[in-house]
Amino acid sequence: MLSDKEVEDEGIGVSSRLLGFLLLGIALVFVGIAVLVVASLVSGGSGSVGGVILIGPIPIIFGVGPDAGWLITVSIILTVVSVVLFLVLNRRNRKLNA
Repeated sequence: MLSDKEVEDEGIGVSSRLLGFLLLGIALVFVGIAVLVVASLVSGGSGSVGGVILIGPIPIIFGVGPDAGWLITVSIILTVVSVVLFLVLNRRNRKLNA
């Protein structure tokens, strides 16, 4: 991994900790997809899925299966929490840099 000094020298203001969290998030997405595929194959191919995709300010909400209702609800709650955390941390970061 690149150190903070190496990243700064290249003109990119990203800390190595942030890069580590990004890579961890990507890895968790792939692990989650693998777990869902294995669970679907083991249970005979029937499963439920639900989620929220944000494209700018427009949410796309989807769900399929018998448990899709509560999966969509959990997805919406997690999306709202993520957006609120983003806004709060962004505001805090602006105050610290000002």
